[in-house]
Amino acid sequence: MFARAGAAGTLLVGALVGATVTAGPAGAAASGPCDIYASGGTPCVAAHSTTRALYASYNGSLYQVRRASDNATQNIGLLSAGGYANAAAQDSFCAGTSCVITVIYDQSGRGNNLTQAPAGSAAGGPDNLASATAAPTTVAGHKAYGVFVAPGTGYRNNHTSGIATGDNPEGMYAVLDGTHYNGGCCFDYGNAETDSRDDGNGTMEAIYFGNIKVWGYGSGNGPWIMADLENGLFSGVNQHLNSGDPTINYRYTTAIIKGGPNHWAIRGGNAQSGNLSTFYDGVRPNVSGYNPMKKQGAIILGTGGDNSKGAQGTFYEGVMTSGYPTDATENTVQANITSMNYGTGGTSTGTTGALHAVGAGRCLDVPNSSTTSGTQLQIWDCSGQANQTWTRTSSGQLTVYSGSTQLCLDAYNNQTTAGTKVVTWPCNGGSNQQWQFNSNGTVSSTLSGLCLDVTGAATANGTLAELWTCNGQSNQQWNLS
Repeated sequence: MFARAGAAGTLLVGALVGATVTAGPAGAAASGPCDIYASGGTPCVAAHSTTRALYASYNGSLYQVRRASDNATQNIGLLSAGGYANAAAQDSFCAGTSCVITVIYDQSGRGNNLTQAPAGSAAGGPDNLASATAAPTTVAGHKAYGVFVAPGTGYRNNHTSGIATGDNPEGMYAVLDGTHYNGGCCFDYGNAETDSRDDGNGTMEAIYFGNIKVWGYGSGNGPWIMADLENGLFSGVNQHLNSGDPTINYRYTTAIIKGGPNHWAIRGGNAQSGNLSTFYDGVRPNVSGYNPMKKQGAIILGTGGDNSKGAQGTFYEGVMTSGYPTDATENTVQANITSMNYGTGGTSTGTTGALHAVGAGRCLDVPNSSTTSGTQLQIWDCSGQANQTWTRTSSGQLTVYSGSTQLCLDAYNNQTTAGTKVVTWPCNGGSNQQWQFNSNGTVSSTLSGLCLDVTGAATANGTLAELWTCNGQSNQQWNLS
């Protein structure tokens, strides 16, 4: 059971049809990731993004949202063929209410759309749907939204076209928020069972991102890019440590898994700049059941193959291919991704979103959505709810809620000593309510110079926030996005 998860979405009814690839007008991008894969002989058979077109000619819908006020739905498309999401259309449609993402359309033309994940053999019913506004971002300078997966959230398609089965080769990449993760099972994107059950070793092949250590793991404390191959998350050839699979937590992270007959690889890099690195490239795991593979060809996002849904993460774009892509093809795709200049809008004034605790992989949270002045803040699984939505104002305040219930992040009683509680309080313009965002990711009090700190570098839900002497460690690093 996962406390404080968002309200469960209802099952979609009726056919949901994505748009197909069509010729775009002059001025469209010269190529997208799926054009590059096609040129390399490994075409996309699924292409999902809520931020941009993944083909230069695509001019259909990216995703669909449903608003809470009347349950009406609207498809969100592009500003132009081959371009970027029309976030203004979503903002207009969802104004004055909340929205969830109901469909993530497949741009490949194969109809491999992702919708609400049904119940599986893991405990719990159908998954929740993601808040449509919990993961704001920019791509090529244009506002867009990612898919914010809080625990209990997930998408799936068990009836696909063209996805690899058996031991057939495939590749996949995803652009993820490298600071939003946990040790739950399992934040995945990729190939899974068509019955939402655990059908045994080798029946999955998906990208996993997080820091669970029950099965394989990499160096450092995580998170790691690994492969979920069912009944095992693998960082290399065995179910233990692969020191060559490093902790990788770029704010925007490119994650790649690819596999074929007795051969698979893990690659990754910074989705904002630089090249890909290879973290494993070799034979299938030395555990029975993974050679040959028995892939079934469903697609999952945010959950495990049996619908294990305790994980969290944020997804911006990803594809699956037919055939095993070459490193050279993937390197060209990475160059395309970095050219998009993914960004958070920075920590500029007026930015609104979740304040992520980088070290814990959780969010700064007002306990139980309290509006009582003096409530001490904590960290909790990111949910996209109002009690985790912070706005940085032009005067350096951090506010939560709005209207008559608006409160400010406050250094309790104007105290300036290490260990000072961080609470909510009515906004008054005092220096104990003014905060500086620093280049190393810390957030410091203008009054005392102390840093916003997760007490004791703990990572558990309910850990309290306080002020402490700045040390630059991960429990003092925050990301407002």
